[in-house]
Amino acid sequence: MGKGGQLSNDVVRKILLSYTYVAIWIFLSFTVIVYNKYILDKKMYNWPYPISLTMIHMAFCSSLAYILVNVLKVVEPVTMSWDLYLKSVVPIGLLYSVSLWLSNSAYIFLSVSFIQMLKALMPVAVYSIGVMFKKESFKSETMANMLSISVGVAIAAYGEARFDTWGVILQLGAVCFEATRLVMIQILLTSKGITLNPITSLYYVSPCCLVFLFFPWVFVEYPILKETSSFHLDFVIFGTNSAVAFALNLAVFLLVGKTSALTMNVAGVVKDWLLIAFSWSVIKDTVTPINLAGYGVAFLGVAYYNHAKLQALKAKDAQKTAQQDEEEGKLLEQKEGGNNDRNNDRRKNDSQG
Repeated sequence: MGKGGQLSNDVVRKILLSYTYVAIWIFLSFTVIVYNKYILDKKMYNWPYPISLTMIHMAFCSSLAYILVNVLKVVEPVTMSWDLYLKSVVPIGLLYSVSLWLSNSAYIFLSVSFIQMLKALMPVAVYSIGVMFKKESFKSETMANMLSISVGVAIAAYGEARFDTWGVILQLGAVCFEATRLVMIQILLTSKGITLNPITSLYYVSPCCLVFLFFPWVFVEYPILKETSSFHLDFVIFGTNSAVAFALNLAVFLLVGKTSALTMNVAGVVKDWLLIAFSWSVIKDTVTPINLAGYGVAFLGVAYYNHAKLQALKAKDAQKTAQQDEEEGKLLEQKEGGNNDRNNDRRKNDSQG
């Protein structure tokens, strides 16, 4: 604070930068979701091949990440043995590939607004799987919060005008695989002291995804693409779509690195409301009052979850600061005690002399 309670220029600059990172992430995330919906929806661009689209993204990200790491040397690759790669990165790549495949497939059957409502279940899935793998401690209060989110999403699903069972199964499957991937990152990488930024993450994980997606693609989509003219790709559409998807990964790095993962969660809630409004006003998806009421309940649950996380982080930081102060106090006491001992010794020597 400056004089008169005014914020200093440095603080204002940091606040503006944080909002800028949030705005960039929301814009890119918004663009990727709407762009994927446009490509995959049969009433729009009409290219309903989610595995192929995901493979294009992974091939683009792999190539660009390789150039950034090995040619331009923007970031240093993480030192990793083949054994660690196979046991840690490959399982994460498998989960990520299935998550992307299912989530992209859901755009064919469900509206953008309803998909965002279903994504509100992500904290529920992450917490439940975290408890299952003993990365989270079971708390009845947190579980009650998870239940409220689930009830809200169930109400939203009940009020969905274009409810499609297969689409819901696909999106719920995507949520489960993505939640498992996030927990596995903690278990297989973070716990071993390995941290991957988005560029190195894509450098190691994207090729895995490409390989894992190739096998279902050969049997599911390749025979159809081979028989139709859809096999010809529009390089402008798919190139810009892939570039935006890659930029989103960099935006995640900026947002989390310069602010926090919690900020991204809060920004995600804002993004979801914007997408729902866009889906209703521009794409003309039907959004019913029951939809909004249900998502409102889920939204409150997610907001409370984020609030609880923030309080836990503050308490943890306060405890860490208190421990550091205590350690510094002990060191100071030891130093002062040592000085006193030396002074006493010096006085004794002087008196003896």
